[in-house]
Amino acid sequence: MTRRMKLDLSIILEKTTELVDENGVDKLSLGSLAEKLGVRPPSLYNHFEGLNGLKQKLAIHGVEKLHEYMLQAAVGKAGDDAVRAVSAAYIQFVRTHPGLYDASNRFADTNDIELQRAQESVVKLVVQVLQAYNLNDETAIHMVRGLRSILHGFTSIEHMGGFGMPLDIDESFLILINTFIEGIHSIISKRDNDLQNDI
Repeated sequence: MTRRMKLDLSIILEKTTELVDENGVDKLSLGSLAEKLGVRPPSLYNHFEGLNGLKQKLAIHGVEKLHEYMLQAAVGKAGDDAVRAVSAAYIQFVRTHPGLYDASNRFADTNDIELQRAQESVVKLVVQVLQAYNLNDETAIHMVRGLRSILHGFTSIEHMGGFGMPLDIDESFLILINTFIEGIHSIISKRDNDLQNDI
């Protein structure tokens, strides 16, 4: 007799992640998830409210997982090295979990407090990485937005197969991140020159 898997939300999200990474989030159904878990679909309703509820939990899980990747990459690094590390970790996360990343962006209820906390943790991590440059708060937020645009834009184009030219994609990404970093140093240099002129 086959033993049934003891369900909890972490197991459900782990198996859901496997499904969406393999098949895409648009093909996710409670039936396919129940089959993967070896349970009847009604058993899933003890853990979330229907398919939309599952997608919301998956979105939160995705953002938390992204934060884990970036945090681990940032440990022991500072300044330019830290920016490169968290950026590379972002790319690695999306390449490893394309369906989970998609779910965290497309289907989330942005008013969900738990999701907002997860998103804030990612923003705070990037702000902490940028503290090495002594940027003022406003400039730091502009840089966070800029880096997010670069990372999300690059991964989205790559996922859609938009980089068709026979050039190394990783090299393109490194050039892009290095250009972003050079931009930060340019801002710092201008600020320091302005301070010198005011003396």
